[in-house]
Amino acid sequence: MSSQGGPDMNKHMREPMTPTREQAEDALRLLRSWAGDAAPEEVADLDPLLSRLVPGAVQSNYPALARAYPEDFAVDDSYRASMPDLQNGPSSLIRGAKAQIQHVGISNFRLPIRFHTRDNGDLTLETSVTGTVSLEAEKKGINMSRIMRTFYGYAEETFSFDVMIKALDAYITDLESFDARIQMRFSFPMKIESLRSGLSGYQYYDIALEVVERDGVRQKIVHLDYVYSSTCPCSLELSEHARQFRGQLATPHSQRSVARLSAVIAPDTPILWFEDLVELARSAVPTETQVMVKREDEQAFAELNAANPIFVEDAARLFTQALEADQRIGDFRVVASHQESLHSHDAVSVLTRGPTFESTSLDPRLFASLFHVG
Repeated sequence: MSSQGGPDMNKHMREPMTPTREQAEDALRLLRSWAGDAAPEEVADLDPLLSRLVPGAVQSNYPALARAYPEDFAVDDSYRASMPDLQNGPSSLIRGAKAQIQHVGISNFRLPIRFHTRDNGDLTLETSVTGTVSLEAEKKGINMSRIMRTFYGYAEETFSFDVMIKALDAYITDLESFDARIQMRFSFPMKIESLRSGLSGYQYYDIALEVVERDGVRQKIVHLDYVYSSTCPCSLELSEHARQFRGQLATPHSQRSVARLSAVIAPDTPILWFEDLVELARSAVPTETQVMVKREDEQAFAELNAANPIFVEDAARLFTQALEADQRIGDFRVVASHQESLHSHDAVSVLTRGPTFESTSLDPRLFASLFHVG
């Protein structure tokens, strides 16, 4: 059988010989001779590293790359496992201080969200979502798309704080974090009746809902921007003085003003609806800017302002009085800005209750963020 090339032949085959340097040099000359006449694509197709052996050749670590989008390419588990993931890499990849990051995530991803309302059933509103988690000092980063994917898992539900809490719990677990936050911002419409004419129109309120988990403590927070007119009490008195003592027509100055009310929802209390918070603000400072106005409404608004002149300090205290009286509200903050028509600067005030909103430092752009255009 051995003469036929059977199994016995393998017993007499020699072990492969290690090439000599002379043989390697001959092979190198042969490769260089071939590569010198071959197209770069042919060289790269044989071995991308071969171009490094050709004197004067352009160095490249890559073969010739396809320029057409691969419509039929499908990713399988094996290919997915081969892909690099630097963001979730080891701590040796951390740049800068190995320090805990209190908040890292995504801001302003938008989608239509359905909310419960007090007066109009469920309402779908375009909503801007911010989602963040804390990051331990030894972790390189997070997979930010997981926040969006987790949130989209609840996007078809009608949102309330309870649904926000479910979404928060889900991405805390998914990202293996210990602190987290969800904030949802939207413009909430309410139909408001004019002062005297009987007309009505939609007023839009900037509202944000926030759920924060920190050190195992969870808080539900609502923010409202309330826009109103503020008539200066000093200017009002000076105008009346000019009329009385000199017969001089004069008008007090008033201006569009904004208060941002931020309130922690007290646990185990009835629902604080969006409409409730707007009405609370209006009860404190009734000179809300108007939507539909005829002459009788404009006259009524002038009378309403004259009956409620306020400095910015007054505004902060009036809002505080209303917030303190509502048992559904715990800690809160009032930030007011009167965007002066007399001065080239604004008058501002900040008043807080409770530790949630206490702060030694203020965001340098805080008051600028209260500027509202019509």
